[in-house]
Amino acid sequence: MAKVAFFLILIFSFRASCSLIECRKAGAIFVFGDSFFDPGNNNYIKTTTLDRANFWPYGVTYFKYPTGRFSDGRLISDFIAEYAKFPLMEPYLQSRNYHQVYHGANFASAGAGVLPETFQGAVIDLRTQLKYFKKEVNTARLIKKVGVFDSKTFLSNAVYLFSIGTNDYISPFVLKNSSMLPSHREYVAMVIGNLTQVVRAIYKKGGRKFGFLNLGDLGCLPGLRILKQQNQLGGCFEEASTLAKLHNEALQNFLLEMKNHLTDFNHTLYDFNTYLRQILNRPSKYGFKEGKKACCGSGHFNGIFSCGGKREGMKEFEVCKNPNEFIFWDSYHLTESVYKRMAHQMWSGPSKGPYNLKQFFQCL
Repeated sequence: MAKVAFFLILIFSFRASCSLIECRKAGAIFVFGDSFFDPGNNNYIKTTTLDRANFWPYGVTYFKYPTGRFSDGRLISDFIAEYAKFPLMEPYLQSRNYHQVYHGANFASAGAGVLPETFQGAVIDLRTQLKYFKKEVNTARLIKKVGVFDSKTFLSNAVYLFSIGTNDYISPFVLKNSSMLPSHREYVAMVIGNLTQVVRAIYKKGGRKFGFLNLGDLGCLPGLRILKQQNQLGGCFEEASTLAKLHNEALQNFLLEMKNHLTDFNHTLYDFNTYLRQILNRPSKYGFKEGKKACCGSGHFNGIFSCGGKREGMKEFEVCKNPNEFIFWDSYHLTESVYKRMAHQMWSGPSKGPYNLKQFFQCL
């Protein structure tokens, strides 16, 4: 009996070890979203300079050249790939070779929203990003790469990251058509409803591990602070912040509903909103000197979206000497220094969901 028990323990240990190795080998990241995650996909589509960042001074601190990322350096998705020990994720549209597909793909597009109508025709909306994903996981080359049976394990062990929604809520104010919106709750319900369809489609393909960011205080972005005269004293644009708050509540409820109704649906929800609010309220506590003004831009708070001087009618701009002292890089985006802190929290810190991202790269 002792020998039988010994061999059973040995077999179980071997299987557990193999399972853990298999899980780590199968790990991949598929990234969906907007400029917070876009490594430069918009460089390869027909769009305007409003939705491109492939010119100086973007990329000035880390890459030393513009990559198409809307920051002075790396984004949250870049740091997450690094923590997972994956190569730096290039834009999905940069090339069509498949040598990196085993580690996933980044479909994010600056300016993209959940709704197809958000900056329509100038960006890669979330549904189109989903089409790109389906094309990748259906390709015969992927099956050949990981095997017919293992492809299912590959997709179920992969992590699906989302940063989306910001543009759905700021575009009506930027385009000055907010008066045409339905009620705030109805509009949020439209966004969450469309997001639900995309997440369910990925789940149907095998996705089980989902990571989300909630939305920051949108009215506190320099580009929105300047929209109304009274905000020139430093206040946030409350209507946009209210939409973000409603979205965050609906997003958390949506994820709990998915968890309750879909077998093995697992999620992490990074509280982007709370951390951003903390550093905006007390910048010096977190090592920043400036919490309202953007490093790059023009006008009050550098809120005019002119960084780089390449956007139509926006030739004049200023850029700070040390982006690490600033929370905001330009009118709507954050510095690498902030993204790095956020990525570290999202990877190993507490989450509003049951897991953090680090746990997703282990066998659940």
